[in-house]
Amino acid sequence: MQPPRHFLAIPDFTRPELVSLFDLADRMKRRDYREKPLAGKTLGMIFAKSSTRTRVSFEVGAFQLGGHALFLSARDIQLGRGEPIRDTARVLSRYLDGIMIRTYDHADAEELARYGSIPVINGLTDLLHPCQVLADLLTVREALGGWDGKTVAWIGDGNNMANSWLNAAGSLGFELRLACPEGYRPDPDILARNQAKTRIVLTADPREAVRGAHVVTTDVWASMGQEEEQEVRARAFQGYIVDTALMRLADPSAIFLHCLPAHRGEEVAEEVLEGPQSRVWDEAENRLHVQKALMATLMAPSMAPSP
Repeated sequence: MQPPRHFLAIPDFTRPELVSLFDLADRMKRRDYREKPLAGKTLGMIFAKSSTRTRVSFEVGAFQLGGHALFLSARDIQLGRGEPIRDTARVLSRYLDGIMIRTYDHADAEELARYGSIPVINGLTDLLHPCQVLADLLTVREALGGWDGKTVAWIGDGNNMANSWLNAAGSLGFELRLACPEGYRPDPDILARNQAKTRIVLTADPREAVRGAHVVTTDVWASMGQEEEQEVRARAFQGYIVDTALMRLADPSAIFLHCLPAHRGEEVAEEVLEGPQSRVWDEAENRLHVQKALMATLMAPSMAPSP
């Protein structure tokens, strides 16, 4: 019996597999793909962190592919009362056809995959947010024709989004510039691993990162679970707002991305979020399409196109 494939990080897929995934997501978005690869299948969705886009997009996506998605709050299952993850993984593998987990510690997602016998998808951990960056990359491909020869500028916290952009740059080969304050830089191992694969610039100056960039992207300054740090972070991130003046330094055709929810007036100005360069609503929609492609590829590989 073949071991299951998981998607915990972008490098879990090769470059050709990523391109194939985007091709399938594009077909699904155009409604050229009418198969129901999840017919009779159930996705279990474990949520230790609350969500809008992750829950709705996975639940709707599973339904559109003919399957069913089961919401499992960590507070409502035995995992929240101390049952070991390895036990939960082995039990749920007897009932389900796939698991999506949105949690804090990345090691929890890794343990779930290690002990489970069904595909596990990382819906978000404090270390990585790969599904979101897949949606971002699909949006870049739609808006700019692809990422080859393009430069992406990340402004703000070196968080799970920044780490996933690093993995994406290393896997696909585009230039990435990250502007992060001291003390808020991305994971050093992920940074070093991907600096060996492509051009990555780490700076404390947002203007240096944005100058000539084709994609400008950011996130909230205090992510879920960091609310008590809001005041400290607000001081540390002064000058890191993506406003009209900063966007003027980017390539004239540049697009703006934000994984949402956004704090207008903090990490992004209202006129940028709602302006003509913003693609945040396309980006949010694309969570549905890339995750449908991901579920079809992992949970029904015989029905998904090969790269």
